[in-house]
Amino acid sequence: MRVSVVGGSVVPAPVETVAEDVGRLLAQRGHTVVCGGLGGVMEAACRGAKDAGGTTIGVLPGEDRDEANPYVDVAVATGLGHARNALVAMNGDAVIAVDGGGGTLSEVGYANVFDRPTAGIRTQQVGSLDGFEPCDSPEAAVAFVENAV
Repeated sequence: MRVSVVGGSVVPAPVETVAEDVGRLLAQRGHTVVCGGLGGVMEAACRGAKDAGGTTIGVLPGEDRDEANPYVDVAVATGLGHARNALVAMNGDAVIAVDGGGGTLSEVGYANVFDRPTAGIRTQQVGSLDGFEPCDSPEAAVAFVENAV
């Protein structure tokens, strides 16, 4: 399946490590990583997926596919800015949110609108949303989305 990994574009090293582990686990289990295609959580998840031989898709906010991080296999330029967040959530069968701010929160909201099961690691507290599961590790997040789809 495709799993959208969402999170901040600028994150501290421990968050980057979590995102990289998420990407690696998804790829090891045969899943494609979808993300916003830029830095931070997005780049770390793609790097982890590529390290494990996986495939990555980056849905970019701008008009230039060359803006994608170096670990994106398929770059999709949208020219939509933050409005592309809906497309990031929509193009995964499930979503894993790692850390993040307002942009990540919007992606979690879109995931709920599109009925995508969503796991959150170190992210906003939105436990009242149906289909949202707070998780304490990459392994728990990946297991949740696999079982929920």
